Amino acid sequence: MQIGSKAAPVTEIAASNAETIVVRGYDLCNDLIGRISFTDHIWLLVVGKMPTEPQRRVLDSTLVAIAEHGLVPSVAAARMTLAAGPDALQGAVAAGILGCGSVILGSSEVAGRFFHEIVEAVDGGAALKDAIGETVAKRRAEKKAIPGYGHPVHGDFDPRAHRLMEIGKETGVAGRYMEIAVEVEKLLPELINRPLKMNVSGAIPAVLLDAGYPLLALKGAPILARTASLIGHLLEEQTRPIGFALADTGAASVTYTGPKPDGVGEIKP
Repeated sequence: MQIGSKAAPVTEIAASNAETIVVRGYDLCNDLIGRISFTDHIWLLVVGKMPTEPQRRVLDSTLVAIAEHGLVPSVAAARMTLAAGPDALQGAVAAGILGCGSVILGSSEVAGRFFHEIVEAVDGGAALKDAIGETVAKRRAEKKAIPGYGHPVHGDFDPRAHRLMEIGKETGVAGRYMEIAVEVEKLLPELINRPLKMNVSGAIPAVLLDAGYPLLALKGAPILARTASLIGHLLEEQTRPIGFALADTGAASVTYTGPKPDGVGEIKP
């Protein structure tokens, strides 16, 4: 029994022969290497064509904005993994990226889908305010957070979000997704009885989607950005290791509350 698609197995991304490597229709050596930036190449690989200058600037800005964020769980996981297996840099990078979920890194994709749901409601005839209200109410009924809003540190003002939205306007890509992102922020106090400011994970999909970046590839932008940061952290881990210290500190902060044999004194995880 065949499993999966019965469509013809084809690709439009790359092919080669003994003399030439072709990437999205371009000669890799003659047209791309030394002639375009890595940001250009990302857009070409994902979207299938070269970016305009505004598109390049928007994507580049989002990658810079989200690459580094200190000793967050993805970085701690990577550094502890390298401490345990110093011969496997790739495994440590993978450990950090595997934590890309709806709370860390992957939240930009969730916010993008949230905005797109509002867009679809408006395209279906709903007024913008009603579309936002219904979409927010649906998430609240499902006991889900409003993606792209609120931050434990930048509660009143996420400077990264502010700057990305400025860049969206400066480059002229600002459109309906940025409009929706701003309008959601305005309406949240009314809809959920408390203000939540847009965070960087809300600004990233707003500017990228308006620039023409594909919704289905949104999660890839934070993954690409954080990979660069992880390599920096893992280089530092090899020269100034803290992976085991992170593990020890984490264990020391946890209290054991399970059963123990009679006569056993204080024990720690």
